[in-house]
Amino acid sequence: MKKVLLPTDFSQNAKNAISYALKLYKDTPCTFYLLHAYGIPVYSIENWTMDFHESNPIAHYQKETMDQLNALKEELEADHANPKHQFVLQGAFNQLVDEIGEVVKKEGIDLIVMGTKGVTGAKELLFGSNTVHAIKKAKCPLIAVPGEFKYESPKQILFPVDFEVDYDKKIIEELLYLASENKGNINILHISTGNSMTEFQMRNKKKLDQLLKPHTYIFHETPVNGVIEGINDFQKKNRINLLAMIMNKHTFLESLFIRPVIRKIGMHLNIPFMVLPHLEGK
Repeated sequence: MKKVLLPTDFSQNAKNAISYALKLYKDTPCTFYLLHAYGIPVYSIENWTMDFHESNPIAHYQKETMDQLNALKEELEADHANPKHQFVLQGAFNQLVDEIGEVVKKEGIDLIVMGTKGVTGAKELLFGSNTVHAIKKAKCPLIAVPGEFKYESPKQILFPVDFEVDYDKKIIEELLYLASENKGNINILHISTGNSMTEFQMRNKKKLDQLLKPHTYIFHETPVNGVIEGINDFQKKNRINLLAMIMNKHTFLESLFIRPVIRKIGMHLNIPFMVLPHLEGK
Protein backbone atom coordinates (compact mmCIF):
# COMPACT_ATOMS: atom_id res chain seq x y z
CA MET A 1 0.00 0.00 0.00
CA LYS A 2 1.57 3.25 -1.14
CA LYS A 3 1.39 6.20 1.26
CA VAL A 4 0.89 9.63 -0.29
CA LEU A 5 0.84 12.88 1.68
CA LEU A 6 -1.47 15.62 0.38
CA PRO A 7 -0.99 18.96 2.17
CA THR A 8 -3.90 21.35 1.69
CA ASP A 9 -4.83 24.91 2.57
CA PHE A 10 -8.23 24.28 0.93
CA SER A 11 -7.31 26.53 -2.02
CA GLN A 12 -8.15 25.62 -5.60
CA ASN A 13 -4.44 25.04 -6.24
CA ALA A 14 -4.33 22.48 -3.46
CA LYS A 15 -7.50 20.75 -4.69
CA ASN A 16 -6.06 20.55 -8.19
CA ALA A 17 -2.90 18.90 -6.85
CA ILE A 18 -4.95 16.40 -4.84
CA SER A 19 -7.05 15.56 -7.89
CA TYR A 20 -3.82 15.03 -9.86
CA ALA A 21 -2.53 12.58 -7.24
CA LEU A 22 -5.76 10.57 -7.18
CA LYS A 23 -5.72 10.24 -10.97
CA LEU A 24 -1.99 9.54 -11.14
CA TYR A 25 -2.34 6.60 -8.74
CA LYS A 26 -5.81 5.50 -9.79
CA ASP A 27 -4.63 1.91 -10.34
CA THR A 28 -2.45 1.75 -7.23
CA PRO A 29 -3.65 0.80 -3.73
CA CYS A 30 -2.98 3.97 -1.72
CA THR A 31 -3.52 5.60 1.62
CA PHE A 32 -3.80 9.34 1.09
CA TYR A 33 -3.04 11.55 4.08
CA LEU A 34 -4.97 14.83 3.83
CA LEU A 35 -3.01 17.31 5.95
CA HIS A 36 -3.86 20.82 7.02
CA ALA A 37 -1.52 22.68 9.37
CA TYR A 38 -2.84 25.83 10.99
CA GLY A 39 -1.70 28.67 13.20
CA ILE A 40 -3.82 31.01 15.29
CA PRO A 41 -3.74 34.68 14.26
CA VAL A 42 -2.81 37.08 17.04
CA TYR A 43 -6.02 39.03 16.62
CA SER A 44 -7.99 35.82 17.20
CA ILE A 45 -6.28 35.17 20.51
CA GLU A 46 -6.95 38.75 21.59
CA ASN A 47 -10.61 38.35 20.68
CA TRP A 48 -10.87 35.19 22.77
CA THR A 49 -9.92 37.11 25.92
CA MET A 50 -13.21 38.92 25.51
CA ASP A 51 -15.26 35.81 24.79
CA PHE A 52 -16.07 33.87 27.95
CA HIS A 53 -17.79 31.08 26.01
CA GLU A 54 -14.67 30.04 24.13
CA SER A 55 -11.65 29.38 26.35
CA ASN A 56 -9.62 27.14 24.00
CA PRO A 57 -8.81 28.69 20.60
CA ILE A 58 -6.63 25.72 19.56
CA ALA A 59 -9.53 23.29 20.11
CA HIS A 60 -11.76 25.59 18.07
CA TYR A 61 -9.32 25.68 15.13
CA GLN A 62 -8.77 21.93 15.36
CA LYS A 63 -12.50 21.26 15.10
CA GLU A 64 -12.82 23.73 12.24
CA THR A 65 -9.92 22.06 10.45
CA MET A 66 -11.30 18.55 10.87
CA ASP A 67 -14.73 19.69 9.65
CA GLN A 68 -13.10 21.09 6.50
CA LEU A 69 -11.01 17.95 6.00
CA ASN A 70 -14.07 15.72 6.37
CA ALA A 71 -15.94 17.83 3.83
CA LEU A 72 -12.98 17.59 1.45
CA LYS A 73 -12.79 13.82 1.93
CA GLU A 74 -16.49 13.44 1.11
CA GLU A 75 -16.05 15.58 -2.00
CA LEU A 76 -13.07 13.52 -3.16
CA GLU A 77 -14.84 10.21 -2.53
CA ALA A 78 -17.80 11.42 -4.57
CA ASP A 79 -15.69 12.73 -7.46
CA HIS A 80 -13.00 10.02 -7.47
CA ALA A 81 -14.70 6.90 -6.14
CA ASN A 82 -11.98 4.25 -6.01
CA PRO A 83 -11.99 1.10 -3.83
CA LYS A 84 -8.19 1.06 -3.98
CA HIS A 85 -7.96 4.38 -2.16
CA GLN A 86 -8.49 5.32 1.46
CA PHE A 87 -8.05 8.61 3.31
CA VAL A 88 -6.55 9.58 6.64
CA LEU A 89 -7.28 13.08 7.94
CA GLN A 90 -4.70 15.06 9.87
CA GLY A 91 -5.04 18.55 11.30
CA ALA A 92 -2.15 20.04 13.25
CA PHE A 93 -1.29 23.23 15.14
CA ASN A 94 2.13 23.60 13.56
CA GLN A 95 4.10 25.14 10.71
CA LEU A 96 3.19 23.29 7.52
CA VAL A 97 6.73 22.32 6.52
CA ASP A 98 7.55 21.10 10.03
CA GLU A 99 4.36 19.03 10.12
CA ILE A 100 5.09 17.56 6.70
CA GLY A 101 8.48 16.39 7.99
CA GLU A 102 6.93 14.82 11.08
CA VAL A 103 4.22 13.00 9.13
CA VAL A 104 6.69 11.72 6.52
CA LYS A 105 8.87 10.25 9.26
CA LYS A 106 6.07 8.90 11.47
CA GLU A 107 3.93 7.34 8.72
CA GLY A 108 6.66 6.27 6.29
CA ILE A 109 5.30 8.44 3.47
CA ASP A 110 6.39 7.43 -0.05
CA LEU A 111 5.46 10.64 -1.87
CA ILE A 112 4.23 14.19 -1.28
CA VAL A 113 1.96 15.91 -3.82
CA MET A 114 1.14 19.59 -3.38
CA GLY A 115 0.26 22.71 -5.34
CA THR A 116 2.97 25.08 -6.49
CA LYS A 117 1.26 27.95 -4.68
CA GLY A 118 -1.36 28.40 -1.98
CA VAL A 119 -4.08 30.96 -1.39
CA THR A 120 -1.61 33.85 -1.10
CA GLY A 121 0.71 32.81 -3.93
CA ALA A 122 2.04 35.72 -5.98
CA LYS A 123 1.65 35.27 -9.73
CA GLU A 124 5.22 36.31 -10.46
CA LEU A 125 6.67 33.46 -8.40
CA LEU A 126 7.21 30.00 -9.80
CA PHE A 127 6.69 28.41 -6.35
CA GLY A 128 5.02 29.61 -3.16
CA SER A 129 7.11 29.76 0.00
CA ASN A 130 5.60 26.60 1.52
CA THR A 131 6.41 24.62 -1.62
CA VAL A 132 9.95 25.98 -1.74
CA HIS A 133 10.62 25.02 1.89
CA ALA A 134 8.94 21.62 1.46
CA ILE A 135 11.17 20.84 -1.52
CA LYS A 136 14.28 21.90 0.40
CA LYS A 137 13.49 19.66 3.36
CA ALA A 138 11.71 16.73 1.69
CA LYS A 139 12.99 13.30 2.70
CA CYS A 140 10.90 11.57 0.03
CA PRO A 141 9.88 12.41 -3.56
CA LEU A 142 7.64 15.46 -3.98
CA ILE A 143 5.50 16.48 -6.94
CA ALA A 144 4.54 20.15 -7.24
CA VAL A 145 1.48 20.63 -9.45
CA PRO A 146 0.68 23.99 -11.14
CA GLY A 147 -2.79 25.24 -10.26
CA GLU A 148 -3.88 25.51 -13.90
CA PHE A 149 -2.62 22.07 -14.93
CA LYS A 150 -5.25 19.69 -16.27
CA TYR A 151 -4.35 16.06 -15.71
CA GLU A 152 -2.26 14.26 -18.30
CA SER A 153 -0.80 10.80 -17.88
CA PRO A 154 3.02 11.10 -17.69
CA LYS A 155 3.71 9.44 -21.03
CA GLN A 156 6.68 11.70 -21.70
CA ILE A 157 8.92 12.46 -18.73
CA LEU A 158 11.78 14.96 -18.90
CA PHE A 159 14.70 14.10 -16.61
CA PRO A 160 17.49 16.72 -16.82
CA VAL A 161 20.81 15.48 -15.42
CA ASP A 162 24.43 16.57 -15.07
CA PHE A 163 25.68 13.10 -14.03
CA GLU A 164 27.08 14.51 -10.78
CA VAL A 165 25.03 12.07 -8.72
CA ASP A 166 26.06 8.53 -7.87
CA TYR A 167 22.74 6.98 -8.86
CA ASP A 168 21.13 4.10 -7.06
CA LYS A 169 17.70 2.56 -7.56
CA LYS A 170 16.28 4.06 -4.36
CA ILE A 171 16.76 7.62 -5.64
CA ILE A 172 14.76 7.15 -8.84
CA GLU A 173 12.45 4.37 -7.64
CA GLU A 174 9.26 6.47 -7.71
CA LEU A 175 10.15 7.90 -11.11
CA LEU A 176 10.63 4.40 -12.50
CA TYR A 177 7.35 3.30 -10.93
CA LEU A 178 5.38 6.09 -12.61
CA ALA A 179 7.08 5.44 -15.94
CA SER A 180 6.25 1.74 -15.71
CA GLU A 181 2.63 2.24 -14.60
CA ASN A 182 1.93 4.78 -17.34
CA LYS A 183 4.04 3.15 -20.06
CA GLY A 184 5.98 6.37 -20.10
CA ASN A 185 9.16 7.31 -21.91
CA ILE A 186 11.96 8.89 -19.86
CA ASN A 187 13.86 11.59 -21.72
CA ILE A 188 17.25 12.00 -20.05
CA LEU A 189 18.50 15.46 -20.94
CA HIS A 190 22.21 16.02 -20.30
CA ILE A 191 22.83 19.67 -19.57
CA SER A 192 26.35 20.15 -20.86
CA THR A 193 28.83 22.66 -19.40
CA GLY A 194 30.91 22.64 -22.57
CA ASN A 195 33.64 20.54 -20.97
CA SER A 196 34.29 16.85 -21.49
CA MET A 197 32.63 14.62 -18.90
CA THR A 198 34.82 13.47 -16.02
CA GLU A 199 35.39 9.80 -15.21
CA PHE A 200 32.97 10.22 -12.31
CA GLN A 201 30.27 11.53 -14.63
CA MET A 202 30.92 8.73 -17.12
CA ARG A 203 30.54 6.12 -14.39
CA ASN A 204 27.30 7.72 -13.23
CA LYS A 205 25.91 7.79 -16.76
CA LYS A 206 26.69 4.10 -17.18
CA LYS A 207 25.07 3.30 -13.83
CA LEU A 208 21.94 5.27 -14.73
CA ASP A 209 21.80 3.47 -18.07
CA GLN A 210 21.82 0.11 -16.25
CA LEU A 211 19.07 1.19 -13.84
CA LEU A 212 16.85 2.30 -16.72
CA LYS A 213 17.31 -0.87 -18.82
CA PRO A 214 13.83 -2.39 -18.25
CA HIS A 215 12.17 0.93 -19.16
CA THR A 216 11.73 3.03 -22.27
CA TYR A 217 14.22 5.89 -22.27
CA ILE A 218 16.29 8.10 -24.55
CA PHE A 219 19.47 10.07 -23.85
CA HIS A 220 19.53 13.62 -25.20
CA GLU A 221 22.25 16.27 -25.24
CA THR A 222 21.59 19.99 -25.09
CA PRO A 223 23.92 22.74 -26.31
CA VAL A 224 25.68 24.91 -23.78
CA ASN A 225 22.99 27.52 -23.20
CA GLY A 226 22.09 27.21 -19.52
CA VAL A 227 19.89 24.86 -17.55
CA ILE A 228 16.68 26.87 -17.76
CA GLU A 229 17.15 27.58 -21.45
CA GLY A 230 17.88 23.91 -22.16
CA ILE A 231 14.74 22.72 -20.37
CA ASN A 232 12.54 25.39 -21.94
CA ASP A 233 13.90 24.65 -25.40
CA PHE A 234 13.30 20.91 -25.03
CA GLN A 235 9.73 21.51 -23.87
CA LYS A 236 9.04 23.74 -26.87
CA LYS A 237 10.06 20.95 -29.25
CA ASN A 238 8.62 17.99 -27.33
CA ARG A 239 5.34 17.35 -25.54
CA ILE A 240 6.32 16.71 -21.90
CA ASN A 241 3.89 15.70 -19.14
CA LEU A 242 6.22 15.58 -16.13
CA LEU A 243 9.54 17.21 -15.24
CA ALA A 244 11.69 15.25 -12.77
CA MET A 245 14.97 16.30 -11.18
CA ILE A 246 17.23 15.11 -8.37
CA MET A 247 17.70 17.44 -5.42
CA ASN A 248 21.37 17.49 -4.50
CA LYS A 249 23.52 20.31 -3.18
CA HIS A 250 26.16 19.59 -5.82
CA THR A 251 23.80 19.83 -8.79
CA PHE A 252 22.17 22.71 -10.63
CA LEU A 253 18.77 22.07 -9.02
CA GLU A 254 19.91 23.56 -5.72
CA SER A 255 20.88 26.91 -7.20
CA LEU A 256 18.26 27.31 -9.91
CA PHE A 257 15.06 25.72 -8.76
CA ILE A 258 14.87 25.82 -5.01
CA ARG A 259 14.78 29.60 -4.59
CA PRO A 260 11.50 31.30 -5.57
CA VAL A 261 12.27 31.60 -9.27
CA ILE A 262 10.82 34.71 -10.92
CA ARG A 263 8.97 33.91 -14.12
CA LYS A 264 10.49 36.82 -16.00
CA ILE A 265 13.95 35.20 -15.95
CA GLY A 266 12.56 32.63 -18.34
CA MET A 267 11.62 29.51 -16.39
CA HIS A 268 8.30 28.28 -17.74
CA LEU A 269 6.82 25.48 -15.69
CA ASN A 270 3.29 24.55 -16.69
CA ILE A 271 3.60 20.83 -15.95
CA PRO A 272 4.04 18.91 -12.67
CA PHE A 273 7.56 19.03 -11.27
CA MET A 274 8.89 15.97 -9.41
CA VAL A 275 11.81 16.45 -7.04
CA LEU A 276 13.75 13.35 -6.04
CA PRO A 277 15.82 13.77 -2.86
CA HIS A 278 19.36 12.49 -2.78
CA LEU A 279 20.06 11.87 0.90
CA GLU A 280 23.79 11.67 1.31
CA GLY A 281 25.02 9.04 3.68
CA LYS A 282 21.80 7.05 3.27
